[in-house]
Amino acid sequence: MSGIPQELGGRVAVVTGASRGIGKGIALELGAAGATVFVTGRSATLGRLPGTVHGTATEIDALGGVGIPFVCDHRDDDAVQRLFERVRDEYGRLDILVNNVYNSPAAARWLGKPFWDVPPSAWDETFDVGVRSHYAAAVFAAPLLIESGGLIVNISSPGAQRYMHNAVYGVAKTALDRLTADMAHNLIDTEVTVVSLWPGIVDTELLQRVPVDAEGRRLVTLPGEGTYDLAAAETPRFPGRAVVALACDPDRRERTGIAWRVADLAEQYGFTDVNGRIPRND
Repeated sequence: MSGIPQELGGRVAVVTGASRGIGKGIALELGAAGATVFVTGRSATLGRLPGTVHGTATEIDALGGVGIPFVCDHRDDDAVQRLFERVRDEYGRLDILVNNVYNSPAAARWLGKPFWDVPPSAWDETFDVGVRSHYAAAVFAAPLLIESGGLIVNISSPGAQRYMHNAVYGVAKTALDRLTADMAHNLIDTEVTVVSLWPGIVDTELLQRVPVDAEGRRLVTLPGEGTYDLAAAETPRFPGRAVVALACDPDRRERTGIAWRVADLAEQYGFTDVNGRIPRND
């Protein structure tokens, strides 16, 4: 991995929603850098999409880290609290929390819909797992992170700044970035860093189902936003490399409270995606 030292041996991380997608990519990169990674999610067995928390943990082990699967519904505060109690009981520390969990398949139903065609239940689905779940995890993780001077990364989106997907999505991502800023304000007298991270279009397992057309391209159309060639998309490990770079940066506190594009961090820290590129597709 170009430009990023492998310095996370002895560090402990929690990555929520890491059975597949961006969460899995982040968990794998943390494991490759030597971290012990708790992998959370509801996927204990294979379903419509590939990936389970157990599978991600096994891949982390193969990369040289330690993967620990933890089956958890992040709408269940008691289960989330038990997660961090286990982290303290077994390891006595937490260095990195990545709040990534999100219900992408459910959100895909409302892509490009005007607000009057998006039912109020979509608001609850988006905010419960995607904003509230991040808040709850941070609440239970905070004492451990304050002790270690750790890092919180909230996976957000440029939808916090411009129209993307639908009104509910944009409001949720804006709320998440406000949460990042306010958490950083509360933690100003500690050594904890809190950032939002903005990936671009990521070629997750969901998008990998897009078929190849007659010209050999995999094109995805986002209603009202445009058509994108997935050959230019990020891999899920690209945002993972951003998290590793932040975790290894002794001066990361200068970045606290702010949202950062993955591609901008790649240029600043000197890392690339797995194919050697720095994709810009957001």
